Amino acid sequence: MLRKRAREEDNAVLIDMASLEPGNGSSYGSTAHAAEAGKQQVAPSRVGSPAQPPIDFVLVWEEDLRNQESPSQDKTDTHEIWRDTFLENLRLAGLNVDQHDVQDKATAVHYVLLRAPWAVLCYYAEDLRLKLPLQEFPNQASNWSATLLEWLGIPNILLEQVPDMPPEYYSCQFKASKLRWFLGSDNQDTFFTSTKRHQILFEILAKTQYGHEKKCFFGIDQLLAEGAFSAAFPLHDGPISAVPENSTQRQVLLQHWARWSKWCKYQPLDHVRRYFGEKVALYFAWLGFYTGWLLPAAVVGTVVFLVGCFLVFSDVPTLFMALWAVLFLEYWKRKNATLAYRWDCSDYEDIEERPRPQFAARAPMTALNPITGEDEPYFPEKRRVHRMLAGSVVLLMMVAVVIMCLVSIILYRAIMAVVVSKSENAFLSAWAPRIASLTGSVVNLVFIVILSKVYVVLAQVLTRWEMHRTQTAFEDAFTLKVFIFQFVNFYASPVYIAFFKGRFVGYPGNYHTLFGVRNEECAAGGCLIELAQELLVIMVGKQVINNVQEVLVPKLRGCWQKWYSRKRKAGTGTHPAPWEADYQLLPCEGLFHEYLEMVLQFGFVTIFVAACPLAPLFALLNNWVEIRLDARKFVCEYRRPVAERAQDIGIWFHILAGLTHLAVISNAFLLAFSSDFLPRAYYRWTRAPDLRGFLNFTLARAPSAFAAAHNRTCRYRAFRDDDGHYSQTYWTLLAIRLAFVIVFEHVVFSIGRLLDLLVPDIPESVEIKVKREYYLAKQALAENEALLGASGVKDDRLPSSESGPSSLGS
Repeated sequence: MLRKRAREEDNAVLIDMASLEPGNGSSYGSTAHAAEAGKQQVAPSRVGSPAQPPIDFVLVWEEDLRNQESPSQDKTDTHEIWRDTFLENLRLAGLNVDQHDVQDKATAVHYVLLRAPWAVLCYYAEDLRLKLPLQEFPNQASNWSATLLEWLGIPNILLEQVPDMPPEYYSCQFKASKLRWFLGSDNQDTFFTSTKRHQILFEILAKTQYGHEKKCFFGIDQLLAEGAFSAAFPLHDGPISAVPENSTQRQVLLQHWARWSKWCKYQPLDHVRRYFGEKVALYFAWLGFYTGWLLPAAVVGTVVFLVGCFLVFSDVPTLFMALWAVLFLEYWKRKNATLAYRWDCSDYEDIEERPRPQFAARAPMTALNPITGEDEPYFPEKRRVHRMLAGSVVLLMMVAVVIMCLVSIILYRAIMAVVVSKSENAFLSAWAPRIASLTGSVVNLVFIVILSKVYVVLAQVLTRWEMHRTQTAFEDAFTLKVFIFQFVNFYASPVYIAFFKGRFVGYPGNYHTLFGVRNEECAAGGCLIELAQELLVIMVGKQVINNVQEVLVPKLRGCWQKWYSRKRKAGTGTHPAPWEADYQLLPCEGLFHEYLEMVLQFGFVTIFVAACPLAPLFALLNNWVEIRLDARKFVCEYRRPVAERAQDIGIWFHILAGLTHLAVISNAFLLAFSSDFLPRAYYRWTRAPDLRGFLNFTLARAPSAFAAAHNRTCRYRAFRDDDGHYSQTYWTLLAIRLAFVIVFEHVVFSIGRLLDLLVPDIPESVEIKVKREYYLAKQALAENEALLGASGVKDDRLPSSESGPSSLGS
């Protein structure tokens, strides 16, 4: 049962919590009360007066000194008013605000350094329900492959001892009145880690107003979008150049994670989590897990490709990859549950996650949260559904644009094939269909890239308009919109080649046309070869483009910013301050594009593996590069992102599960309708086991009228009679194909369901640890309450039953 904590229980008040009590006229998420918190004295305790707080956040804006009388001066003045109001409100919220200016003859760069005093940190740590450590215990990180190799007595070349291993803690939500109960509370300088301080500062920045509230003039994100500030970021903990005897967390990550020479080593995920937060660490954990699982798939696909002299061999990986995808998802759920437990974020989305600051400011009403019992901003679900339906109409319009582009590429291929075939060059004339197909794939890739950029911006606008309560819900809605569009954008052409091309051609004397152009036909060997070509162009081409962009673009932009900064400081002879050095880095763009790239790759690997067994190998090679490339970007080239919490990879897991089911269906139809697997089996069973005469069996004769008109005999691939009608063999094979699809799907889905039942989502060892910790916490609270009740003494070092650990975890 939830109940409000009585104020008299808090006999060691650090901050005045009366401002949070209902009925005091305070609005949800206001930063006004932090000022009062900052003015109050710390209760008598072991802590002394701390030194100058570290720099928690940096705000930057640039000023052009040459165009003081430009037409845009009014906008510049407006930005100055907004900045002054915003910074003044930050001071009222209790922050220490310092300003440093660097200028030359043309430009002035203003750096605002923000520091949070101790009392303000305590106020927001409790308001945000941050979890802080109670007790330390040895790190229990484990890896199944390391455990297996150790049991077998085989040296593990992947294992590396990384220094400064982060400890694990039992933790619970911070209570200012129970400060002495938390680990490290005797040192104000180190009690809050840098990531916790950054989270608190970002919350303040996201809520602070700079104008009229009803006009949504609030938050650093809006100021960045308007151009009032150029950047807002937390500082890295030092330069990347390492000092052997005193390495920072950033330098440890560079030495043992972000180097190319570490491609064959385990990732130090606990170090990544400590420096960048759970959301970034979970991405790299998933990427490493996915890359490791690609290794057996790449081996099987490569072997099948090398021995694929017979067509039937190329169908082997279809069943294998379907089961591979199911097992991959099942074991990732177990891995995710283990990491969420160790990183203390198992119930983050259900209990701890608060409303987005943008949602809190724009919500028209408030309502009681049934889980936390707090009055929170509320947006009617019915209105949100209406907005989501309106957004889906825009999505359908963009999908229609993709379909139109696909039709235009189909026409391009047909016209190009005709034009090139009439060339006087014998080579070009003979390879006309292949040239048309290859150039069409390249044009399709260009369309894909352009449409992707346009739609991502549109999806961001629509998702903000839908008013999602939490950041997780916002990101899930945005991700789903973009992925549906990208799925159609990237997969439309391969799906057309796999399932539609060559199906509606007609026959000699009765060919079908599209806008007066004869429909495309498959080559003599079928459409699977062309499908493999299309997949390699799109998948490999996209990976090459992305990797080149991720390597060259940051380098060029970084060089430009460093050159610009050196030019500004020329002649001063001083080294850049830490905030200046970090401003020269690139802004972190988040994880959305990284996830999108990998999930689209997963779709290519699983959905069309029957046509391209080498797809897992290309994916494996790309991901080995991708892990270290992304690691180096985060450590060396990006400004430090604000550490965000997460308990899983979000809606991406559900998208992967959907792609897995789609892959089973797709490969079943590919085997049944796009390959000669079933016609060969049928011919072996009914005609000749050695396949003698099989080619003649697959060819039909043109109608006699067509042969007489052209004075030639014509054979074409189809199961038709001499009048152009479908033969009895066609209908028999159609029934066999449909039956095969049904049986294949049921077998694979049944095996997948059996595996789901046999492989628990949460490892038994994790369940036992969770239950054990809850039991120990309950016993400790019960014993202490009994002791305190008997002695008549109240101890601040122990939490009351209401403020105890809501989710103890490592």
